[in-house]
Amino acid sequence: MAGRGGDGPRPCRAIRGRTLRRARTAGTSPYETLYGFSRAVRVGERILVSGTAPVEADGSSTPGDAAAQARRCFAIITKAIGDLGGTASDVVRTRMYIVDPADADTIGAVHGEIFADVRPAATMVVVKALLRDEWLVEIEAEALVQGDA
Repeated sequence: MAGRGGDGPRPCRAIRGRTLRRARTAGTSPYETLYGFSRAVRVGERILVSGTAPVEADGSSTPGDAAAQARRCFAIITKAIGDLGGTASDVVRTRMYIVDPADADTIGAVHGEIFADVRPAATMVVVKALLRDEWLVEIEAEALVQGDA
């Protein structure tokens, strides 16, 4: 069930008498290998998606405004969740980190395009900076899916 760069399902730990499986998937960020993290990890019914910046397949930053960058982040997030057996409708929480409060409504509107019917718990925080100067937004997500990995 692991996506590109995943290590496949493997035993994780026993919880309430059952052994959960752990699977992971990789994304487009050049920092995943360098910093030692996965785009997303699934343990049991829970999928956790790392902070996702607007990174293209070649490792470059997505050009454009906050809306274009947010759409790219959500595309990476929904692909990672899909790689691990979930869908956007399984998302229960998002966290959006933005560098300019003037972009809040724009980024929030993109969130609404993706999750209008899902309505996950969501947080938006203004931060001083992100890893690359050109990034306007970085987004995390959590999903709950039926059945074990």
